[in-house]
Amino acid sequence: MIERLVPEGVVAVDAFEDVAEPGDLHPAEAALIARAVDSRRREFTTGRWCARQALAGLGAPAAALLPGPHGAPVWPGGTLGSITHCAGFRAAVAARAPAVTALGIDAEPNEPVPDGVLAAVALPGERRHLGELARAEPLVRWDRLLFSAKEAVYKSWYPWTGQRLDFEDAALTFTLDGGTDGDGGSRLGGFTARILPLAPPAAALPDRLEGRWLAERGLLLTAITVA
Repeated sequence: MIERLVPEGVVAVDAFEDVAEPGDLHPAEAALIARAVDSRRREFTTGRWCARQALAGLGAPAAALLPGPHGAPVWPGGTLGSITHCAGFRAAVAARAPAVTALGIDAEPNEPVPDGVLAAVALPGERRHLGELARAEPLVRWDRLLFSAKEAVYKSWYPWTGQRLDFEDAALTFTLDGGTDGDGGSRLGGFTARILPLAPPAAALPDRLEGRWLAERGLLLTAITVA
């Protein structure tokens, strides 16, 4: 499903149930979750399995994907990618650099965010925008989609620039494509993230990112590719 949001040249792999076993992990990866609860171990293991399948689709060798200084996985030289997981879904994407310079994906349930989260992640203009969108398409939980899209922004931005973003550092707007699939069960659209001025400024970097989103099967998926 995630492949619908990324262009040619990006390999996407997803799973709706856990398909990997602990033995599929590299020992260094297994050590990261040795004390984790079972649900965390399962989502981590299948997420890494998806990532290795995506790398294999590029012809890249399998490698341990270990977290860097701020937790983002470090991908093998000459590649980049992104991993996401939520209840009932795990996915990864990978691409060759420098043909692709930034990737970020996120998955969330199509459900309201918990109390207090919207106020913490949304700018005033975004909250007004979400209200308009909800009136136009009430089947999409736009508050959760905003959260997911901002996660995709940050996942693509930090490995690319080395700069960390907070939720208030990007202002998002969404578009909704016309029509639905055959059974009316999915919605598809795009979004633009305007990166607000940072200190120090991100010299020679764009001030906006373009992404795609999908609502289907009770999930919200977002993706950003910079080619």
